[in-house]
This record gives sequence, C-alpha cells and structure tokens, in this order.
Amino acid sequence: MDVTVVGCGAGACAAAVELLAAGHRVRVWSRSRATIAPHLERGGIVYDGVLGEGLAMPQRMTTNLGEALAGADAAVVVLPTFLHAGVARAMIDADMRVDMPVILNPGHTGGALEFVQAFVQAGRRPPPLVEFSTLTYVARKYSPDSVTVSGRAGVVRAAPLGAPRDVLDLAIGLFPGATPVPDVLASGLCNVNMVLHAPGAVLAAAWVEATGGNFTFYVEGMTEGVARTVRALDCERLAVARAFGHDLPNLMGEMQKIGTIDALDDPNDYRGAISAGSANQRIRAPGSFDHRYYKEDFGHGLLPFLEIAQIAGVDVPVAGALMRLAETAVDVDYRAGGRTAQAMGIAGLSLAALLEKVRAA
Repeated sequence: MDVTVVGCGAGACAAAVELLAAGHRVRVWSRSRATIAPHLERGGIVYDGVLGEGLAMPQRMTTNLGEALAGADAAVVVLPTFLHAGVARAMIDADMRVDMPVILNPGHTGGALEFVQAFVQAGRRPPPLVEFSTLTYVARKYSPDSVTVSGRAGVVRAAPLGAPRDVLDLAIGLFPGATPVPDVLASGLCNVNMVLHAPGAVLAAAWVEATGGNFTFYVEGMTEGVARTVRALDCERLAVARAFGHDLPNLMGEMQKIGTIDALDDPNDYRGAISAGSANQRIRAPGSFDHRYYKEDFGHGLLPFLEIAQIAGVDVPVAGALMRLAETAVDVDYRAGGRTAQAMGIAGLSLAALLEKVRAA
C-alpha cells in the first residue's frame, strides 16, 4: 500500500518506521525544509527503541504536499492537533482531488470535526476520515535525523467520520492496536492528554516559571491536590460521554490500555498509578508556557471539550475553571484560533443533531 505520512516530527517518523517495516511504500511530507533536510542527507530515518534499530528509507521525503499525496492509498496526519486545520487547508490549496482516506494519528478531541469543517468551508468534499484518540507512539527526536521510540500504545480508540467501515478497517490494519468505537465523540472523549495535562499545567504554573520545568511532571508535580483535580475533571469527561450514550473507562483504565500506567491495585488511586507508571517517571515538566501542554491541550483539548459539554447539557465547572485560569496565567485567548464549536462545524447543534452528524457514513 502507498501511504503518505504528513509530518516529520518524532511521531511521524515513528509512524514511517513502523509502516515501512510492515511492507508499505511510504512517502513523508514536511512543510519545513529544515526539518526534512537532515533525513535527506542521511538517506532516511535513523531509529532505535521498541521498534528496533536501523535506517528506515521512505520512497520519498518532500516539502511538496501535492507530490507527496499524488496516488496515495491513504494519508496519515501525525502532527500536533493545532496544525490540523492548517494541513486541511494546505491539502485544499494543493489544488488536487483529496479522496484517499485520511487518518488523524492522533485527532484528540474534535480533530476530525475540525478537519472536515475546513473542507466544508472551502466548498470542497472532505475525504473519508478516521480519528485516533491518542498518538500510537511515545517518541522523541534527540538529533535532527533520528527518532527514539520508547513506547508503542497497546490500545488507541479509532472512529470514522464520513467514512464507511472498510476505511476504518484500513486504518486499524495500518496501526495494530487501534480499536473501533462508535463515533468521533467517543474517540475524542478518550483523549487522555486533556485530562492528564491540564490540571498539572495550571496548578504547577508557578513552578514551571520558577524552575524552567526542572521537576518531574507526573511524580513531583502529581501531588494529592493535583490528582484530586485530575479525578474531578475525569468525572466531568465521563459525564459528558454518558450524555452521548458512551460508557467509557476512567482515566486510569484508559491509560492502562494504552500502556502508560502499570497494573492497577486501586482504579481510583490517580496519584499512585500515574506517578508509579514506568512510562511517566522520567518525563520532565514543561520548561515554559510555550510547551505543547499549554499550546495544545487547552485550545485543542479542553476548549472543544467545553463546547461539546455545552451541547450535551452537562455542567463542567472544573474544566471551565482550568480554562479561565490557563488563559489568565499564559495571557492568551484560546478561542482565537482554537477548536471552537464554529471551527468544528457544530455550533448551534442539539445533542441529537450532533450524534446524527458524527454517525452519518
């Protein structure tokens, strides 16, 4: 299968490595010549970690999106979710027919809705879409031409939007461990980062500024008070999911399926489980408010959650308070350029109308 990986960061490089190892023909696109140049000079992607080690050699690595997409059987978008709308517009601006399945790995909360809405606003037919709840890898680029893949998700949630079942099956075939859920509301509400990052990012904001992130986010930063806030936000997430008919695992259950926490003695011991997770113990806190925990998990995580909760008619005071505090501390309006109801194409919809929208094939 010819697969285009849209992105050239750590997650995108990990996806290219795994897809190549599975026998697919892979092309990699980056909008940045500076990002892709070290790989071109090296002849591919140097990799190590849980996917093995070696040099993965895509068929093409390019900054020309039209060239990267032409003739592809599928496109996999592996980028921070605040870039989704821009990528959709870039596909439209490439002035080519985009009808291959597009897989958002990840879509997080509302990603598929926002991606489709960009096509709708441009008067173009959107491609069939599949959204993953979270990235399938834990990966870092410690040098410009290489990727270290330290983890591979055991389970991520996958849901189609405007796509038939065979497109969902294609996405699951490309990324083993992707598990279908009924719709993109369910996949989006399984976005663990929104629940896991937002409370600590707000409550440890002073420590982030004072130390430049010189502490472990999930251990030293996961105090009892932070863990209680995480749990309260998680309860709001589950309540919104139930309003749409989805009975989802709590954060601990979801993280265990992904593989970022170990076996649970107490499914309600948020602090103990998160801080003891072997995948979490060495992760440093954000070094500044320019970190993705602030740039991505509020405007493209908590904000769409608030919009969806309003349609569901569920009160989410903890989510609202965290959003207001983050906007004040960081001094940013997350609605400006954020994943609003308008950006997702769901403004003014009722609960029933939103369910109808996300379940239409």
